[in-house]
Amino acid sequence: MIVGILKEIKAEENRVCMTPAGVEIMGQNGHTVLVEKNAGIGSGFTDKAYEAAGAEIVDTPQEIFKRAKMVMHVKEPLPAEYDLIRKDQIIFTYLHLAAAEELTKVLIKSGSIGIAYETIQKDDGSLPLLTPMSEVAGRMAIQQGAKYLEMAQGGHGILLGGVPGVDPGTVLIIGGGIVGINAAKMACGLGAKVYILDMNLERLRYLSDVMPSNCFLLMSKPTTVRRLIKEADVVVGAVLIPGAKAPKLLTREMLKTMKRGAVLVDVAIDQGGCFETSRPTTHAEPTYIVEGIVHYCVANMPGAVPHTSAFALNNATLPFTLALADKGAKRALLDDHHLLNGLNVHRGRVTHEDVARDLGYDFVPAREALTL
Repeated sequence: MIVGILKEIKAEENRVCMTPAGVEIMGQNGHTVLVEKNAGIGSGFTDKAYEAAGAEIVDTPQEIFKRAKMVMHVKEPLPAEYDLIRKDQIIFTYLHLAAAEELTKVLIKSGSIGIAYETIQKDDGSLPLLTPMSEVAGRMAIQQGAKYLEMAQGGHGILLGGVPGVDPGTVLIIGGGIVGINAAKMACGLGAKVYILDMNLERLRYLSDVMPSNCFLLMSKPTTVRRLIKEADVVVGAVLIPGAKAPKLLTREMLKTMKRGAVLVDVAIDQGGCFETSRPTTHAEPTYIVEGIVHYCVANMPGAVPHTSAFALNNATLPFTLALADKGAKRALLDDHHLLNGLNVHRGRVTHEDVARDLGYDFVPAREALTL
C-alpha cells in the first residue's frame, strides 16, 4: 500500500505522525511511504533521515492525497485539505468528529474511510492511541498551570509547591483517567495539595493504592466540585467520553466563586471542552481571562513537545498502521474489533454512535457498514 505522511498545518503543531524508524518498518513490510517535505522538521527529523529510512519525499500535500491509499496526520484535516480527500481513501488520524461538524460533513460527502485514533478502544475500555498523548497532556497541564499562576502571566502569584513554612497550592483534577493520573503525578511531585474527582469507585480505590499521601481521592459530585473550586489554585479538566462531546462541568457562574487569578486547564478542549467558558486557543496565544480566571485551552497541547510526542505516538499507532496497510481497511477492521471501534465514517455513513448522536446523523454500526 502507498501511505502518505502529511506535514501538520494546524497552528503551532510540530508533531509528525510517523518517525523514520516507522518508515523503515513499513518498507520492510513491502509498503511505500510518501512523506511531505519538511513534515518531520518540528519533531527533529530531517528529510534526509526519512529518505535514509526508505521514504519518498513529496513536495505538496496535493500529491500525497492523489497517490496515497491511506493518508496520516496527527491532527484532523483542515479546510485547506477538504477538497483533496478522495473516495475510499483511508484517513487515519485524530478526528474528534463530535466537535467537528464541518469535517464530518466533508468525510461523509467524500465517501472516504475515517478512522479516528481516539476511538480505537480495547475491551477493558482503554484507548491505546489516545493514551500516549493523554500522558503528555496530563503532565503538561501541571507545567502550564504552575506557570500561569505566576502574577506576570495573569495568575495570583502562587508557587504551586510552596516552600517550608508556606502552604502549597491546591490542584483540583476532574477525572481520574490517563490525563488525570499523569497530572496528579506531576502536581504531587511538586508538593501541591491534590484532589482527584472521579465517578468510578473502583478507579478511586486503585488510585488510592498508587498515589502519594498528598493526593486525595473523592467521588465526583456537583456539590464536591462547587466546594473544591473555591479552594483550588489550578483546576484541570480531564474528563473523556470516547468519541463524544465533553460534558460541561463548570459554569460561568461557578467561576465567580473561585480565587481571582486561579487557572483552568481544559485538556478536554479537543472534544468541545468541559468548562462552559472554554474556547480553543493556540500555543502562540494560549490563555485568556474570564471572570478573573485564567483559561488555558490549547487544543494540541502535546504539540509543544513534539520530539517526545512523535516517538510516543508512533510507538502506539504503528501496529494498527501496519495492519491497515497489510490487509486493507475492510479486512483489518473486521479482523480487529479494537480497530473497528475507531471507524467513525465509512463511505458516507456515520459508524460511531456518539458522533451520530451528537451531530444528528443516522447511526450505522461499523460492522454492518463494511458489508453494505
